[in-house]
Amino acid sequence: MALKTYEELQRDLKNKIYSPIYFLQGEEAYYIDQIAEMIEKEVLGEMEKEFNQTVVYGRECEALSLISTAKRYPMMSNYQVVIVKEAQDMKTLVGRKSEKDDKDDKDPLLSYVSNPLPSTLLVFCFKYKTLDKRTKFYKAIEKNGVIFESKKIYENKVPEWIEKYLAKKDFKIKPRASQLMADHLGNDLSRVANECDKLLINVKKGETVDIHHIETNIGISKEFNIFELQKALGSRNVLQANRIVNYFKANPKSSPLPVTMANFYLYFSKVLLYHSLPDKSKMTVAAALKVNPYFVEDYVEAGKNFNLPKVSSILTQLREYDLKSKGVNNISTNEGELLRELVYKILH
Repeated sequence: MALKTYEELQRDLKNKIYSPIYFLQGEEAYYIDQIAEMIEKEVLGEMEKEFNQTVVYGRECEALSLISTAKRYPMMSNYQVVIVKEAQDMKTLVGRKSEKDDKDDKDPLLSYVSNPLPSTLLVFCFKYKTLDKRTKFYKAIEKNGVIFESKKIYENKVPEWIEKYLAKKDFKIKPRASQLMADHLGNDLSRVANECDKLLINVKKGETVDIHHIETNIGISKEFNIFELQKALGSRNVLQANRIVNYFKANPKSSPLPVTMANFYLYFSKVLLYHSLPDKSKMTVAAALKVNPYFVEDYVEAGKNFNLPKVSSILTQLREYDLKSKGVNNISTNEGELLRELVYKILH
């Protein structure tokens, strides 16, 4: 056994191919929760769960108690399931940062994962970090169990992730709507999935999710959002850009300045890349910029309105205003005023 992907774990669990240890780790909590939930719901029947399923939390979990539970034999079942949620808070795991931190061979946790009970599924949900691969503990799990690493998705992949997530539920979404959701929600997949589920409650079967659905059900304005601000900047629409800036200033929670500037940086970095492309055909640009072909025209227009020196200057200004927003070389850190200044300099 060794490292496995999310899809491989899904397939194994569906086919009732189990491992005595699952170590689910990494920055993206969504997939860790999904696998743990799958194990919690599907390995045992409802009657079996009463005697054979234990869920504990890392902060309250002692190694000896956990191993004692893991060593029990199942009652009237082929398996028992022991899930350690928030395992990153378990003291005996947090201390294992390098091989030197491994305890001796009498360490009960190391001893158990080196020789686990086949009838127990011991699941560690170790979120937002990973174990050091040099430790004996990691190597023992790698040999005797399954390790899954859940990595953060790149922000430019979120619209596609939303489209696939909704497709699994038999819904379609328009590209501008998925991009709007992604720009607003970021790459926290648990939050994105939760908002998608809430959205679908109010979408009829057969309807394609559009910007109207997003505005009505998620509370994102279809006119005043980061996506529309970028579009206004790209087309050098001064009036519309200022209208959106005024909205952001009056509603600071709608788009905090650090989020806005991060999106600006990503956007103008792509405009810079567009200028460097010798082949500016639609599909080539879409592949190079890692955007849906639907949005290529937006970057073509921005490329016409902002030449290479100007884009370089904008990226420098973004770094400057990022520092200003943190109080560096700046008396005032009022986010609305800083955004207004920044947008003025971009447009002029």
